Amino acid sequence: MSIPVVDFSVASLSVEDISNADLHQLSKELNVAFTEVGFVFLKNTGITQDEVDRVMEASRRFFLQPDHLKQPFSRKTFPSNSNHGWVALETEKLNPQKPGDLKEAFNVASLLPDIKWPTSEVAPGFRETQTAYFHRCKELSLRVLRVMAHSLDVDPDIFLNAHRLIGTDKNGTTLRSLYYPPLNGKQAKEGQLRCGEHSDYGSITLLFQSAEGLQVRRRSGEFICAPRVPGAVLINIADLMQRWTGDHFVSVLHRVLLPPAGDCSSTRQSLAFFVQPDDETVVSCIDGSDKYPPVQSGAYLIKRLNDSYGRL
Repeated sequence: MSIPVVDFSVASLSVEDISNADLHQLSKELNVAFTEVGFVFLKNTGITQDEVDRVMEASRRFFLQPDHLKQPFSRKTFPSNSNHGWVALETEKLNPQKPGDLKEAFNVASLLPDIKWPTSEVAPGFRETQTAYFHRCKELSLRVLRVMAHSLDVDPDIFLNAHRLIGTDKNGTTLRSLYYPPLNGKQAKEGQLRCGEHSDYGSITLLFQSAEGLQVRRRSGEFICAPRVPGAVLINIADLMQRWTGDHFVSVLHRVLLPPAGDCSSTRQSLAFFVQPDDETVVSCIDGSDKYPPVQSGAYLIKRLNDSYGRL
């Protein structure tokens, strides 16, 4: 099955009041997508391609700087949030069994006023575009979570109540600007990818991508290519949401391939908004089952991050 494309107009960011009647068809379509595929393209969300392009351009200017100018903003150098900051090439290993990923990233995991950002000389407009986009993605995420609750016929605020602290130091939600540089003749190690096979950690993920390369695993085990749909956001279920719904919504493996053989010049950029429940939220199956034991969101996130960064 291919990844469905769903019109989000009735719950778009440009819509002030969303009625339950308008949500009926939308919630039905999202339910099917998240139970059968785990991914969906949403169009007409209210986030424009121009917005995406501006953030990617500001990010690209940062990533193209020499490493010694990016090093002061490295992840784990910020005492207030160890996940905030720049991630160098091959530092992260999303599949612990494979070599480090051939990508760079900048994690916006803290919006505290005293957090250090790249200067305008290094990356003009970087802080302004990143923080504004963080808030836009937050608002869209909350609308998606409301529709998801509607589709399950549960308390419409059940997920919203667990994500009230997004953007504070008591919630691990992160906006990641991702940059996949050209190989420049670099010989990839055996099994190495731009992004190793993995599932996401939290509730849902919003992904905006500049080029193809992402693959999603079907239930049959076969990987299918996710196309780029201009103006649409690709949303997927993450592991805590699968636990929360007792496997009703499915979190599936995905990866980013290397460029085609002989193509040493192509780059890829994406913006991923990883939505995490508030740190103190205890996630347990809302269907009353005991398929998964309760788990605290913050502790779960720390464990998963340690798996990705701690075994290199």
